[in-house]
Amino acid sequence: MDVTVSPSRVAGRTRAPPSKSYTHRAILAAGYGASATVLNPLVSADTRATMRAVDAFGGETELADDGSELVVDGFDGRPDAPDDVVNCENSGTTMRLVTACAALGDDLTVLTGDDSLRSRPQGPLLDAVGELGGRGESTRRNGRAPLVVGDGMTGGAVSIPGDVSSQYITALLMAGAVTDEGVDVALETELKSAPYVDITLELLAEYGVDAEATAEGFSVAGGQSYAPAGGEYEVPGDFSSISYLLAAGAVAAADGDTVVVEGARPSAQGDAAIVDVVRDMGAEVDWDRDAGELTVSRAALSGTTVDVGDTPDLLPTIAALGAVADGDTVIENCEHVRYKETDRVRAMAEELGKMGASVTEEEDRLTIHGDETDLAGATVDGRHDHRIVMSLAVAGLVADGETTVTGAEHVDVSFPNFFETLDSLGASVQRS
Repeated sequence: MDVTVSPSRVAGRTRAPPSKSYTHRAILAAGYGASATVLNPLVSADTRATMRAVDAFGGETELADDGSELVVDGFDGRPDAPDDVVNCENSGTTMRLVTACAALGDDLTVLTGDDSLRSRPQGPLLDAVGELGGRGESTRRNGRAPLVVGDGMTGGAVSIPGDVSSQYITALLMAGAVTDEGVDVALETELKSAPYVDITLELLAEYGVDAEATAEGFSVAGGQSYAPAGGEYEVPGDFSSISYLLAAGAVAAADGDTVVVEGARPSAQGDAAIVDVVRDMGAEVDWDRDAGELTVSRAALSGTTVDVGDTPDLLPTIAALGAVADGDTVIENCEHVRYKETDRVRAMAEELGKMGASVTEEEDRLTIHGDETDLAGATVDGRHDHRIVMSLAVAGLVADGETTVTGAEHVDVSFPNFFETLDSLGASVQRS
């Protein structure tokens, strides 16, 4: 699907979708237990992949017709061998979390995904599974999917790099809670995307599982059970998705009007940093934490410098804001952002360039030169990546002329009704 966005002014009230990060973890945590209900889950292509994995391991997931809750009968700690290959599609979170889960099984599980997912690194996690008493292999012997995992991982101590993916740590902590020995993870390098591990620790606590940060890394005791209080867990709103709505308000809110985003409840999400980024660039943002509401109005933005070491998913949004702002916007510490659904550093450099942005791309830094940029409508490639699609659409709100984003259906990964939401705020959006 292609979507064409024309210059628009936006205003009104909308709600952020539930958090994809929390939903993935909540579904699998419920699978590890006997039964639980996940309230307000994000229902998307990625989270459906995690639901299918729980089903494949012997659990059962049942989604309410209106999507408001997901009832999970779990596999109670130890997964069964699936009847077929587990296809994680495009969901890197699913594959990494499920890899450690599958390693608990006595028999073997084969995991695969689409072309993009099969290009993403899994080697350090596979090595860790082997060191913890399980089996983790790449069928092509290159550290990438398809993967073969199993042989009853028992736990123990392991060291792992922290600068490739925080999801490795999340996967090992979640699985480690039900091993015999528990798991102690020592970090070999500085941890990138650390707030995502904070999300994991917060969610584990909600499910009654004790895990903690240590001087060397992280630790979780074995022999624990997953059981949220009252049998229910409610997913908070997603700040990665909120970032596009805040950005839209900051660059395109109607004169004298605002965009109000509901569902912005405080949590461990590192991507809540977008609130301060937008403020630093000059927009007025009010955050009523008690009500979970953000209010933003349009302003003349100025460039800023942002370290995205802990918030990699914000890079596309910040890049789009930088293309509208005066002066330079410098996005630092971003090499790990190249290993997402696509190389997001290069994708934003090249696609914003098609729209007339002046961009300097370095290995670990992206600079958008706002003073040398006049955004003009163009046909841009969404790169099969939901975050690239949404960020380019935001830029299209203020570009001169029509902006057509190809592959726009990939918003289904995290924000399935994104374009309907823009339309409800007054944006001119056409689908083809």
